[in-house]
Amino acid sequence: MSLSQLIENCKIDDTKAQGELYKLFSSKLFSVCLKYSRNRAEAEDNLQDAFLTIFKKIEQYKNKGSFEGWLKRITINTVLQRYRNEKVFDIINENIIEDVELEVDDDTVSIDYLLQIIQELPDRYRLVFNLYVLDGYSHKDIADMLGINVGTSKSNLARARQSLKETIENYKTVQSLQSL
Repeated sequence: MSLSQLIENCKIDDTKAQGELYKLFSSKLFSVCLKYSRNRAEAEDNLQDAFLTIFKKIEQYKNKGSFEGWLKRITINTVLQRYRNEKVFDIINENIIEDVELEVDDDTVSIDYLLQIIQELPDRYRLVFNLYVLDGYSHKDIADMLGINVGTSKSNLARARQSLKETIENYKTVQSLQSL
């Protein structure tokens, strides 16, 4: 069955088509959920919520643009809605701190470790960092998506980078001490 036929069948609540769509896209969308979630269990919950939203809103997809991109936007928005409901973006201090350059040495820090420490960031920092650095959204788009202002987005990005930089520097120090 073609993707367009699968989409049309999902629009009429065909559970078999919904299962096929889930099989086809669940691993890609799980990666998106994992990137924005605190841990694997939360990512699994977010994936289920995203697919419920996808099936509920699939009639809104008008075959314009990438279907996978549409799925990704729905998934990101579903995860972000959970955080908006949890009020993780309560304003603490909106002073913009100086942005920090974050350089990662592939020889010292593995991609798995980098993903782990990104996941360990506080929610407001992790979400802004992922949206800006990994998905290429502008601060204005992030502010609109998260219901914050642009200054808060910039500040949270700078704080995320600072936190990651400190964690990586500590990691490198421990690694060099262990090699002595």
